[in-house]
Amino acid sequence: MASQAAIIGIGESRIGRVPDCSAMQLMADAARKAAEDAGLRLDEIDGIVTGPIRVESWTNPAAVIATALGIRPRYLATLNLAGATGAAMIQHAAMAVAAGQATKVLCVVGQNLLSAMSRSGAVQGMAEGGAAHIQFEAPYGPLVPSLYALVAQRHMHEFGTTEEQMAEVAVTIRHHASLNENAHKREPIDREAVLASRPITTPLKMLDCSIISDGAGAAIVTGGDRAGDHPGRPAFLLGAGYGLRHSYIGEAMDITASGAVESGQDAFRAARLTPRDIDVAELYDCFTITVIVELEDLGFCPKGEGGRFVADGHIRLGGSIPVTTHGGLLSAGHFGPGSGFMHVLEGVKQVRGTAGARQVPNAKTALVHGNGGVIATHCTLILGGPETI
Repeated sequence: MASQAAIIGIGESRIGRVPDCSAMQLMADAARKAAEDAGLRLDEIDGIVTGPIRVESWTNPAAVIATALGIRPRYLATLNLAGATGAAMIQHAAMAVAAGQATKVLCVVGQNLLSAMSRSGAVQGMAEGGAAHIQFEAPYGPLVPSLYALVAQRHMHEFGTTEEQMAEVAVTIRHHASLNENAHKREPIDREAVLASRPITTPLKMLDCSIISDGAGAAIVTGGDRAGDHPGRPAFLLGAGYGLRHSYIGEAMDITASGAVESGQDAFRAARLTPRDIDVAELYDCFTITVIVELEDLGFCPKGEGGRFVADGHIRLGGSIPVTTHGGLLSAGHFGPGSGFMHVLEGVKQVRGTAGARQVPNAKTALVHGNGGVIATHCTLILGGPETI
């Protein structure tokens, strides 16, 4: 098996409430750490990919960030696939390298969403950001949690999924966050705490929903044949795929299934692997129901059995497929559409063997999945260590 691209350096800023840093400062911190990890100076980088910024009025974020960091890119792009942005950034960087447009591409995204907007302001901004159809859904005033609640209600109706099973997702991912020193929320929670947390929109409670944070992450992508020129253990991109079944939830023929089916199939096909070959899955977890749907659609369990799969402990550290081991959006941090990039960084750490207390033993492969909109846009990556090449 060969790989045309490898991640050779990663970095992240402080995550949580970071009132002393602007969006640019957070990204610069992450970018410098990624460059240092790769054994590079920032001015040696010749490509940049970034994501949307909600707290600044930049019309061309990639250009603004490159200039601030002292990078003169031969390739640059700003992507916006909502929650699928983080995973897609890596795949776009890999394509730029494969096409000869650049040799070392910095992927960087982040912002001070909590400090600049507050939790309520950020939630309102995301609600008004186009998740609901402007003519047929938005006039009724649904928030993003309201739209995901439709998915949860239908899943419960069709398959018998319970609020307790969804709560188990939050409990498990919070436990993983407790092992991550840079996570925003580390205090342990139990199922009863999730069920007793403030109702948001039936059946979702506060602890079923992602948090709002400040933070940034960065990674450097180069050609697979150049990975050995850098000091750290590389993570190779073995496969990638995209999926889209609808743009707005009202257009979905089946809201209990998603484009993760197609994105996963394409990623597995490219990697010549199956779900059984994956050691750890970094799944986008904007809401607890999202994880259950993704587990099913990516093939880790049959459709309709995601709730029971979670309740039986399969996604915990030590389970058959540990999920979102850094704490995800539910607990580690959520700084806007690019937050899924932190799932990429955790996947790299796992295949490098550097995840510390949350390390999955002998992890050689990691699946990373991003979900944008209301289970709308999907991007799946499969990463592997050198032994997978």
